[in-house]
Amino acid sequence: MGNLLAPPDGRGEDTGVSEPRIIVALDYPDEKSALALASKLDPRMCGLKVGKELYTATGPELVGNLRDSGFEIFLDLKFHDIPATVAGACLAAAELGVSMIDVHALGGRAMMRAAREALGTAGETPKLLAVTLLTSMNSSDMADVGLGGSPEDAVLRLARLAQDCGMDGVVCSAREIAAVRRQCGKNFMLVTAGIRPAGAGVDDQARVATPRAAIAGGADYLVIGRPVTRAPDPLAALRAINAEIAG
Repeated sequence: MGNLLAPPDGRGEDTGVSEPRIIVALDYPDEKSALALASKLDPRMCGLKVGKELYTATGPELVGNLRDSGFEIFLDLKFHDIPATVAGACLAAAELGVSMIDVHALGGRAMMRAAREALGTAGETPKLLAVTLLTSMNSSDMADVGLGGSPEDAVLRLARLAQDCGMDGVVCSAREIAAVRRQCGKNFMLVTAGIRPAGAGVDDQARVATPRAAIAGGADYLVIGRPVTRAPDPLAALRAINAEIAG
């Protein structure tokens, strides 16, 4: 991802971070809350993730405002539909100037290839990721929807399919990150959700890991929400997580 824009005035101190590895999840229901949190963070220390709830409430204008503040944006809408619809949605997302977008790998080969072909026509192509298995799902949840095997089995199958369809990388749990890295090689982007610093609660995540363990396992970027967004001092929490990674 990498921040390409200079930080806003007043954020010129040395952060000690050569390139942001953290993507803070703006899981808020309104623009005011999202902008308030963003104003407390440093775009040289993190990117931002805009998901379904926030994007539905605010639309593309918020994405532009965050981008203009210097943040790289992961637009996490997990497109999953017929190939033509997903291709059109990916192209529209690319025109917002975001750095990453994602689709559901469970949408299948034709859908992912259509998304890849659509983004091939974009001027500044964002990284195209495939979501493997939601971090809230365990083996019992998989059985309910007809998926056999373990979560790791499913993630590896879907990661292999995503790579074959030309995806730039996948979103997966830190529990599977080392296995996906071994299977897909060093040039395949791995974005890890379900990250919880040491001592933090797991909330609604079923498969979690610490930031340091995820990076050591081969993750490129870490999506982190509540440990930063609910911290009394979000910037201090962000610094602490970056220090944990560096340590």
